[in-house]
Amino acid sequence: MSRILFYLHNDTFINGYRWHGCFASDLAQVRLYHIDNAKRGVAVDVIEGKALQISDAVIACQLDGKGGLIPIDDKEIIHCEKPCWLHLNYTHRESADWLASTPLLPDAVRSALGGDSMRPRVSRLGDGSMITLRSVNLNSESRPDQLVVIRIFISDKLIVSTRQRKVFAIDEVLTDLQNGNGPVNVGDWLVELCDALTDHTSEFIEQLHDKIIDLEDAVVDQQVPPRGELALIRKQLIIMRRYMAPQRDVFSRIASERLPWMSDDDRRRMQDISDRLGRGLDDLDASVARTAVLADEISTVIAEAMNRRTYTMSLLAMVFLPTTFLTGLFGVNLGGIPGGGWRHGFSVFCLLLLLMVLAVGWWLRRRNWLWPVQPGTEERAQKRQ
Repeated sequence: MSRILFYLHNDTFINGYRWHGCFASDLAQVRLYHIDNAKRGVAVDVIEGKALQISDAVIACQLDGKGGLIPIDDKEIIHCEKPCWLHLNYTHRESADWLASTPLLPDAVRSALGGDSMRPRVSRLGDGSMITLRSVNLNSESRPDQLVVIRIFISDKLIVSTRQRKVFAIDEVLTDLQNGNGPVNVGDWLVELCDALTDHTSEFIEQLHDKIIDLEDAVVDQQVPPRGELALIRKQLIIMRRYMAPQRDVFSRIASERLPWMSDDDRRRMQDISDRLGRGLDDLDASVARTAVLADEISTVIAEAMNRRTYTMSLLAMVFLPTTFLTGLFGVNLGGIPGGGWRHGFSVFCLLLLLMVLAVGWWLRRRNWLWPVQPGTEERAQKRQ
């Protein structure tokens, strides 16, 4: 059996023993931890391909450094030129067992990748970084504002990403790799993923913007939207604002920090993504303000509609008030009612009531109470008087 020597530069552990400045000869035993200020971080000089074999992994591949991907070979030695990418569903048993037992990840990363962290954030852990991001939910039977979480541990040799619900931005990165025009290194991979996440966020913000425009047009036409529609849009805006603001800060921090596995071009692109997401946040703030104005306008439209109905009922009561008085007066069962013995009395009484209704209607119309007042009508009525 062939044996290869590896020089261990830092304090490391092999089978429970500390090694420093020594040689390790068995490749299968190289599972190293670097202890720094009592915090455990990754300092693995080499990674075996067979240590990354997970049966239920969603994605397990190796970047070929040319924009494509290659399968992970058991005997492959992972290095910076051809880093590995593992994308796992942490609810699957094999993936959960690997996350809990692999020596390739720091202890602090295991719990984070397993679903503890929810809010967008980035933290440095040894030679790698732990990143938590949010994505618009494009899964069927789910609302886009029910954001999905993707957690990433990334170093110069290894990318481990986890999720529970499907993240479509991951599929876009994988499709680019399969087509040969994907990322060539870990920094490029992170930039492309963040770019895809921001694209989906911008599209959803644009959809919310279009919905608000439709509501504004409907309110202008005196149409009240269905109950709860505006409240749902406002809720989606607030949720997006809550999680995308810290995500913008994450992008900005990644662009500003001198991460060893990111080039200057990657940092510039990441800053552009952060700026683009910042413009989306400005649109969210403006949309929240517009929904507040919309709510006031909808309340005004409803109040005006109620006032018109009340006004109409009041006019009807005014029109029929004299006739109601006369019918009540002539309906008493007492002797001496005029026309009680005349055979044309009822017809003449009905004609009198009709004339009275017409007279009241004419008076209301002359006073501009019966129909909406047109511009200048009131001034002309005052001149006629």
